[in-house]
Amino acid sequence: MGGCEPHLRPGGAGVSDQAGFRAFVEARWPALVRFAYSLTTDRADAEDVVQLALERCWRRWRHVRMEGAEAYVRTAIARLVISRWRRRRLEEAPLEGADQAVGAGPEETVVLHDVLWRELAELPPRMRAVVVLRFVEDLSEAQTAALLGCSVGTVKSQASRALARLRVRPPLLSLADPPARGSRGEL
Repeated sequence: MGGCEPHLRPGGAGVSDQAGFRAFVEARWPALVRFAYSLTTDRADAEDVVQLALERCWRRWRHVRMEGAEAYVRTAIARLVISRWRRRRLEEAPLEGADQAVGAGPEETVVLHDVLWRELAELPPRMRAVVVLRFVEDLSEAQTAALLGCSVGTVKSQASRALARLRVRPPLLSLADPPARGSRGEL
């Protein structure tokens, strides 16, 4: 967990709240960091965002129902990431080695996974958030819209544009067959 415990303030949550919060953090830390990583594409940034989100959630922990705790924290994470995007422009890293031939077997899977995440990192922040929430986290359009604070129409248009960008990028097309489309247009 690595120092992800918020500083407790006088007059804060009671002992039972503190124990419940600690148990939640210990149980869900890896999943929350993976979620944040899928939005930030940087492990250190992901851990920072989760830490900050948990610190903010701690302040309201008495009001958070345990059944909804994870959704509450994930919403806080997504909003923090969006705030960071608004404050600074992310640098785009060049896609290194994408034009190299891919070998057969497990190596191909690893290379495709790496290429896909690099391609996602090159999408604008809101498009990347929509793709991750819709297709990696498997949220509905309505859930994604609620989490990002936008309309369902915005989610649909951002997903459509993002998938179109991912489909026309030469590295993905040269490394694999076009993705099969499901009922919702998943990758």
